[in-house]
Amino acid sequence: MSLERGSRVVLRPRADGDVLMRALEGRRGVVDAVEEDMEGRRYIAVVLEDDPARDIGKARRLAHRFFLAPDEVERIGDQELDSLLPRVLVAGIGNVFLGDDAFGVEVVKKLEQTTFPSGVNVVEFGIRGMDLVYALGDGYDAAILVDAAPRNAEPGTIDVIEVDDDTFEGVTIEGHGMHPSQAIALARQIGSIPPRLIVVACEPAAIPSPDEICEGLSAPVAAAVDRAATLVIELVEDLRKSQQPHPEEVTFT
Repeated sequence: MSLERGSRVVLRPRADGDVLMRALEGRRGVVDAVEEDMEGRRYIAVVLEDDPARDIGKARRLAHRFFLAPDEVERIGDQELDSLLPRVLVAGIGNVFLGDDAFGVEVVKKLEQTTFPSGVNVVEFGIRGMDLVYALGDGYDAAILVDAAPRNAEPGTIDVIEVDDDTFEGVTIEGHGMHPSQAIALARQIGSIPPRLIVVACEPAAIPSPDEICEGLSAPVAAAVDRAATLVIELVEDLRKSQQPHPEEVTFT
């Protein structure tokens, strides 16, 4: 078995070992180093994956290291590791008959040309607010909502908004074609929402009234589609990297 510093492993301590070590059975850890005792026996130094001090400082001095024999750890394969990474929903929102309100839909169409890893779902919700509500409660670790949102900026300006518990407090819920803020508020009321919720918002040039029909984005908002798509890809990568291993140059065999 080949291990790199940063490799993810499952701990399998021997049944006849120390009771505290046996309690680690099945826990997931990250390889920190390989040590050798005075008699030449090698041990894998592992930091538990959920140790909050694991990433503090390059030397990780604050994290507790456990020492196990090479046959007491199992490397997590790439396929299994991928299934452990955060599930991310990318939601394109908007009405294609209301001009710049279709921004989120157009960004998702652009993103459909990108191949995302398993666990990342890119979905065009349009005005299907209840579908978005149910999706937000589907166990995702993070969601990125893409939409047009007036914020008194120059048309085409893109803002990234991290949603917290108070962002949409007191929002009135409507049943049809609900705004993302309403969908988030309703999802929060009837179930759970992802721990990380991010809105990628674009300042529209103008949004017609609901009784008008206006297809197509204004020039500044259309120019922002590619930038927003690139930004979403970067956000997805950042969200996924937060739980990926960080291998270094040393290989242990």
